[in-house]
Amino acid sequence: MHKLRQWFDWAEAHPKVWLDLIRIFLGLALFVRGLLLITNARTEFVSELLARTGPSWLLSAALLHYVTLAHFVGGAMLAFGILTRIAAAVQLPVLIGAVFLVHRGEGLMAASQSLELSALVLVLLAVVTVAGPGPISVDGESRAHAHLPPGLPTELH
Repeated sequence: MHKLRQWFDWAEAHPKVWLDLIRIFLGLALFVRGLLLITNARTEFVSELLARTGPSWLLSAALLHYVTLAHFVGGAMLAFGILTRIAAAVQLPVLIGAVFLVHRGEGLMAASQSLELSALVLVLLAVVTVAGPGPISVDGESRAHAHLPPGLPTELH
């Protein structure tokens, strides 16, 4: 019981580590989604996206490329914690579109749960955008070795 209490004390003292785990999971999930778009494994999604944007094939193609790159490159950047806030912020328009344009018509508690999951990812990306990188990130490592102005507490790091 004492070991368990020590573990909980450590967990409560390191909240940024838990945010890092969320960031890493989101990054991996978005990277896989981008990989699926690149490999055309989700052709029904691509066809549906192109049909929803109307007759403008150029807009559809640009939108598809933005979503694919945002998920693939941005997901990898999130997973590793490289330019964390930018990588998360780039995802926000994609998820806003997914929640309010693509999946809104399905409604809540649909069999696919696409609206609920997209909304969850949107909220978590907003949290990561605000919270930024944690100690388990490339950004966090670079900040850890940066010189702080004198008089600043190290907890701000």
